[in-house]
Amino acid sequence: MSKVALVTGVGRRIGIAAAIAERLGNDGWDIAFNYWQPYDERMPWGRDAESRAELVRRLDRAGVRSLAVEADLEDAGAAEAIFERVGAELGAVGALVLSHAESVDSGLLDTTVESFDRHFAVNTRASWLLIREFGRRFTGEHGSGRVIALTSDHTVGNLPYGASKGALDRITLAAAHELAQLGITANVINPGPVDTGWMGPELIDTMVGLTPLGRLGTPADVANLAGFLCSPEGGWINGQLLYSNGGAK
Repeated sequence: MSKVALVTGVGRRIGIAAAIAERLGNDGWDIAFNYWQPYDERMPWGRDAESRAELVRRLDRAGVRSLAVEADLEDAGAAEAIFERVGAELGAVGALVLSHAESVDSGLLDTTVESFDRHFAVNTRASWLLIREFGRRFTGEHGSGRVIALTSDHTVGNLPYGASKGALDRITLAAAHELAQLGITANVINPGPVDTGWMGPELIDTMVGLTPLGRLGTPADVANLAGFLCSPEGGWINGQLLYSNGGAK
């Protein structure tokens, strides 16, 4: 039975999700990856037009199959549609990595209801629906299923993002218990400050100064942990919120 991993939020080549997808591909997983270009287009970094093709090329070189699925996770029907397509073209999903996010800075006093609702629809509701769909469809060997969610402890000046990620944590950790009878583990990774092109020089200096190892995290650092958690050797780690942040304070 082939291994199929579904990775969400693969919008940019320098992003965490792309690094995780490539790492899992190098580990022998067939990769389905979700992206939504309109999100990147309205963000400061803009659209990475070559991201999808470049990742497909890298996965081809790894000798695994791949499938790109564009879908707006704000749509409540997206999770089911994604799993339907992945199941039809690659087979049953054995690992689900939730690396998508809506992230627009705003605080307690200036967050709009529209922005708040969008953050929770994408970061929280979509993650729940994806985990639910995964659990309903999982057919793998007991103990082989994996759910991994990427989180953050941002709150100040980042209210809807931080609040929706906090809810995501609870959903994912609940899955470790509620999906136990299926043999699925579920863990959350908090990668701390990772440079994916959104930090300015001043913020980089500040974050480096707060990290004992004297550097920022990289997408590859996060991918290394995700790869381990998806491996047989990582199967005893379950129901954990793991800080993989170089000791950043």
